[in-house]
Amino acid sequence: MINNQILQSSIEEWSAISKAKLGVYDLQGNPLALTGDAIPASTICSFLESEAASQVIGECHLMKVLEDEEPIYVLSALGSGEDDTYTIAKMAVSSLRVISKAYKERVDKDNFYQNLILDNMLLVDVYNRARKLRIENVQNRLVFLIETNGGEDNIARDLLKGMYTPQSGDAVTSVDENTIILIKSMREKYTAEDTDAIANTIVSTLNTEAMLRVKVAYGSVVGELKDVSKSFKEAKVALEVGKIFYAHRSVISYATLGIGRLIYQLPQSLCEIFIDETFGGDVPDLDEETLSTLDKFFENNLNVSETARQLFVHRNTLMYRIEKIQKSTGLDLRSFDDALTFKIALMVQSYLEYLESQGGNY
Repeated sequence: MINNQILQSSIEEWSAISKAKLGVYDLQGNPLALTGDAIPASTICSFLESEAASQVIGECHLMKVLEDEEPIYVLSALGSGEDDTYTIAKMAVSSLRVISKAYKERVDKDNFYQNLILDNMLLVDVYNRARKLRIENVQNRLVFLIETNGGEDNIARDLLKGMYTPQSGDAVTSVDENTIILIKSMREKYTAEDTDAIANTIVSTLNTEAMLRVKVAYGSVVGELKDVSKSFKEAKVALEVGKIFYAHRSVISYATLGIGRLIYQLPQSLCEIFIDETFGGDVPDLDEETLSTLDKFFENNLNVSETARQLFVHRNTLMYRIEKIQKSTGLDLRSFDDALTFKIALMVQSYLEYLESQGGNY
């Protein structure tokens, strides 16, 4: 059914143009939208029980709004002249049919995309429903997940619907209260910079226009409608893995998860064995300063001089911090193999802490 707010704004506009008093009622006789006095529910129900498509009661015209030969609403119209009122009512009924059809198609498309990404349809149903809804089968598409943490998701969804419209081949929907899903059509030739630019535009727009701090994750581009669920699943993994290993990032792509994606797929028992073998059961407790130093050291490919320069510390100070870690773990971070082992161990430990925060084993 059409949203009552849409019905109200529509008949207010028609009333302003025609000077007639209009009303829209459901099949139980309840008023959904009015610009005049309401008609008794018993009168509406009595009219619905009759075979007539329209009826005049005093100076008021009643008309059934039909869809597939079945009534969906009743329209009432009260104007200055009988002929004018009849014409106004007919035009309003016609407009309601058009609005109802468009609204139904939008809802059907929303429902279609939700079932598509959740793999709730057979392949033959995907093709058949897409054809009826005039959705292209072969087209490049990319799924973005926008995590809003609930509360303000309606504002975010409305903004995104204004930015990415069905006319452009895009769709905005959701399957829970915390995330919004954007199915974005992509041009034939695209680059990784193009996809990242879309994600960053979403982040900056929602931050600027709605004062929301969101995380955006996206999967890989797919060429057929049936594969949209694959891109959705990848985006979902990217969002989850990003929160564990790349919490400082507001945009995360499935293609850039790297070793984090591998660790995410490991069983908890194997991770615990690795940590025990690496640290001998004594996991080092690293403060924020040490962690930021290590991040910058790894970012600069183990280059001591460049890392010291960027951290604004003396080279000897950085060496002291590295040697301190070596004494507690037995790993020399200046050696590539040891540095790799330590980096992986930190990520595995982060994963184990995440699992514990989620209530134990997965």
